[in-house]
Amino acid sequence: MASERILPTIHSPADVKALPFEALGGLCGEIREALIQTISQNGGHLASNLGVVELTLALHRVFSSPKDQIVWDVGHQCYPHKLLTGRYDQFSTLRRENGLSGFCRPEESEHDPFISGHSSTSISAAFGLAKAKSLQGDDGHTIAVIGDGALTGGLAYEGLNNAGRSKDRLIVILNDNKMSISRNVGSVARHLAVLRSSPRYLRFKKGVERFLQKVPLVGQPLDRAIVKVKSGVKSMLYGNTLFENMGFTYMGPVDGHDLGKLCAVLESCKSIHQPVLLHVCTVKGKGYTFAEERPKDFHGTSGFDIETGDAPASRENFSSVFGREICDLAIGDPRICAVTAAMTESTGLTEFSHTYRNRFFDVGIAEEHAITFCSGLAKNGMLPVFAVYSTFLQRGYDELIHDAALQNAKIVLCIDRAGLVGEDGETHQGVFDAAFLNTIPNVTVFAPSFYAELHWMLKEAIYQYKGVVAVRYPRGGEPALPQGYTPLPASYFLLGGGAKVLLITYGRIFSNACKAREILAQKGIEMDVLKLNRIKPIDPQALYVARGYQKVFFFEEGIRTGGVAEHFGFSLLSGEFQGTYSAHTLPDGFIAQATVASAMKKYHLDAASMAQIVEQECEL
Repeated sequence: MASERILPTIHSPADVKALPFEALGGLCGEIREALIQTISQNGGHLASNLGVVELTLALHRVFSSPKDQIVWDVGHQCYPHKLLTGRYDQFSTLRRENGLSGFCRPEESEHDPFISGHSSTSISAAFGLAKAKSLQGDDGHTIAVIGDGALTGGLAYEGLNNAGRSKDRLIVILNDNKMSISRNVGSVARHLAVLRSSPRYLRFKKGVERFLQKVPLVGQPLDRAIVKVKSGVKSMLYGNTLFENMGFTYMGPVDGHDLGKLCAVLESCKSIHQPVLLHVCTVKGKGYTFAEERPKDFHGTSGFDIETGDAPASRENFSSVFGREICDLAIGDPRICAVTAAMTESTGLTEFSHTYRNRFFDVGIAEEHAITFCSGLAKNGMLPVFAVYSTFLQRGYDELIHDAALQNAKIVLCIDRAGLVGEDGETHQGVFDAAFLNTIPNVTVFAPSFYAELHWMLKEAIYQYKGVVAVRYPRGGEPALPQGYTPLPASYFLLGGGAKVLLITYGRIFSNACKAREILAQKGIEMDVLKLNRIKPIDPQALYVARGYQKVFFFEEGIRTGGVAEHFGFSLLSGEFQGTYSAHTLPDGFIAQATVASAMKKYHLDAASMAQIVEQECEL
């Protein structure tokens, strides 16, 4: 008779604590099954979550959430946490519209104390939570779980530096799986490798463990003694760790898949009344062969066949086209460099990284550094191209102003995932870049709708413009090419002519605007479409063209405040325009997870909605 499943009976961390220890191994297996089954259908982050199953279980076994607060860095590794905190029944809705988020959300559960979608935030956030606890006399613990890749982000060190001087009950768990999205790079990765692999330390550590197994337990004094012995051994063999120098008690490395050891060392961490850094070594993709063998492929996936590990064949997309184009340009120009922030594969730079190794730079999860680094390259005659997701470019706003635009440094920003991104939701929507780039002098912004436009815009950005030049493009493939439109190397394009109604847009929703034009034509309503290829600065001639219409509608896949629609409208209405102007944009807020198609319809950026809005306002 088959044993009953355990996971459906877990409604809170208290249920985890109530289980006999021997049942935990089976629960780990059930969690992995649930992860693989759901992510194969819904997409999401698989490898990182498979790697933290035992760690998550140990955390909820030893600590008492929500009194003890757990902050998960990025949230790529929070799925097992969701399963153990009362969200098993909803787990099939992960990343779907109105379903569970793929990241931590306080609105979703009291066990998620802090939202997380961007890297390197956990230590600062957890230290703030811990300090608030101590100021209020709360004796609960605060735990930050941060991946080794996130330690390349400067914010992590700002948090470590500040927290290490305190006496608060803060435990930082370094989940060391030797990977972020791309392979970890830099001195931090090398430092961790030393900590993991010192043969002298590991041999000595095993000898001590064998000895201690023969000694009867004598309570907390022994725990403290073990900590002191380990610290002394590490100091003797290879000096203080980086973390000890910052004021943390360093413990580890510990096998992140040994539940017994994890629970024991976490209990020891609880007894130390000062900041602790626990170094845990895990295997990314643990328990699913294909994910273990190809962790990069299963970091973020749109779905896959469980039996084979194969994902649907990926079609050409803007990222891959960009990667091919930048390689082609680099053949004839040794000044061209490509820069990424730990996202080589995702931004289409794999081929470049292999072909031009001395001109390829993965700076780690450090977008601020990337921009200033690019500015330095540019000042000494190189042509740096920084490929970055729109949502992560936000982190470099100060550097864009101070280090790049202020000195008119010639750098090219290739902004991937601009606009709506779908199931990753609020933390990853690329809806702010057009607005915040509009605020910065010496910045030019292009917005291709099709691959052919990306080709010539990239060449224009590199060779024809001074200062910071951005080329922003959406996630996925190009839309269908509308009838009557030929991509041309111009700052704008007018489709039609002679109508009294004009629709203005840019980027991929130009295709929707053209379909709206066809819908309206069938109803006897004539409408022209003005496509902006360069959205900053706006071509004065485009403004002149728009002034000739009675009704002008602007549709934008971005926020209203500070956006292109607002800027265009102000410029238009400040001139000789005598007609009416209306802007239809995404709301000034955070866009929830949904498919791109669903979000387009919800916010009236699909063809049918555009046609309906124009028709209704024309009837007034």
